[in-house]
Amino acid sequence: MVMTTSAEQLLRLQCWLSPAFPIGAFSYSHGLEFAVEAGLVHDRVSLTDWLEADLRHGSGRNEAVFLACALVADDEAFVDIAEVAAVSFGTRELALEGLSQGEAFLAMILKVWPNEALHRRAGLLEVQPTLAIAMAVACTAHGIEGRTASHLFLQAWCANLVNAAVRLVPLGQTDGQLAQAALESAVIATAEEVGTATLEDLGSAALMVDWASAQHENQYTRLFRS
Repeated sequence: MVMTTSAEQLLRLQCWLSPAFPIGAFSYSHGLEFAVEAGLVHDRVSLTDWLEADLRHGSGRNEAVFLACALVADDEAFVDIAEVAAVSFGTRELALEGLSQGEAFLAMILKVWPNEALHRRAGLLEVQPTLAIAMAVACTAHGIEGRTASHLFLQAWCANLVNAAVRLVPLGQTDGQLAQAALESAVIATAEEVGTATLEDLGSAALMVDWASAQHENQYTRLFRS
């Protein structure tokens, strides 16, 4: 059976992935703040390259794998996936970023869009959920098709980091949107690639992202928590 996403479900996804959704996403830069400090990201082109590498080969891709796997998992597999996701971060600050947003996201969904399925699956969690896991809980409970969820989740992931770079580099608003547009093909390709992924497909070759995050922990002045 082919699942489709209704107008109501699309509205929910847009709301959940909006910068206005209260999970504190604006306070995290995923290591970008140090990358800017070190001169590794200094304009629109270098920002696009940095984010595309992370999206296609690093933590962005891994988050998409966790989301895709959790969306189709039975209860037992879901618990295992959530446990792996919770310990998958390369640095302390990336763990703070992912787990705090996941916890805030799930708490808000439970309060505003509750249903029996949501409470049941959330009740299975034995660890703090990452944002990808919390998103999977919400989408599964509300019958939202996984392919749509994956594409929009990755687009929002990129948008948050582009917005951070607009403040950090700084970039103009137009350059920020040009970077977002340039990342569309990577978002689509990654979402399609992980559609049939398993946990065996996890891995990262974006070591500079983890390095920048680790350096950020000791950065003297900073605006962001990661």
